[in-house]
This record gives sequence, C-alpha cells and structure tokens, in this order.
Amino acid sequence: MNWLLVILGAMVGAPVRYLTDRAVQARHDMLFPLGTFTVNVVASGVLGLVTGAVLAGAAPTRAGLLVGTGLCGALSTYSTFSYETLRLAQDGARLLAAVNVAGSVLVAFGAAVLGTAVAQAVWG
Repeated sequence: MNWLLVILGAMVGAPVRYLTDRAVQARHDMLFPLGTFTVNVVASGVLGLVTGAVLAGAAPTRAGLLVGTGLCGALSTYSTFSYETLRLAQDGARLLAAVNVAGSVLVAFGAAVLGTAVAQAVWG
C-alpha cells in the first residue's frame, strides 16, 4: 500500500512542478532558472513541514509517504537544477550558475528548517 501513496503523491507533484515552473518563467523572463528554484524551495519547505508533523505525531507516517516522498519528490528536481546550472556555466553566465548553486542549497535548506520549525511550534 505504501508504494501506492508514493505514486499518488507523485501524480500530483510532477504536473504541479511543470506548471509552476512554466508559470514562473513566463512571468519572469530571465536567464536565471527561477521556476526550478521556486519549486525546489517550495518542495523543501513542504517536506520540512510534513516531516515535522509526522515526527510530532500530528500526521500519520503515510502522510510522509504521500506528501513527502511522492508529492515533494516529484515536485522538486535535482536533475533540472543540475542541467540548468550547467547550461548557465556553458553559456558564460558563471556568476548566475554559482548563485543558482549557492542560493538553491542555502534557501532550500532554510525552507526545510523553517518548515520543520513551524511544525514543531504548531504540533511540538
């Protein structure tokens, strides 16, 4: 049954990732991959929140599978982040590539920490 929860979450996460990425990029036409940055930060924050809720006993472990592994796993995208960073560097935008790496890691980590802290404050 656990695998079905992961699949169901991913069925939602993948199209939300694609649509969000396209919407952000269309609204902010720039070289920096803001769409991918956005989905990765949002997924990290949601994962922190859900993990915190599960650890506090406020949500069942299956919620972690559905939302954490399934939805957030499909919503975030390390491969696209890597490809877009490589493309920036190859196109001569090395500073933007470095900003993408540092910003993505730091801000996504911060979002996960914040999500966990919010869960702890609410359900801890």
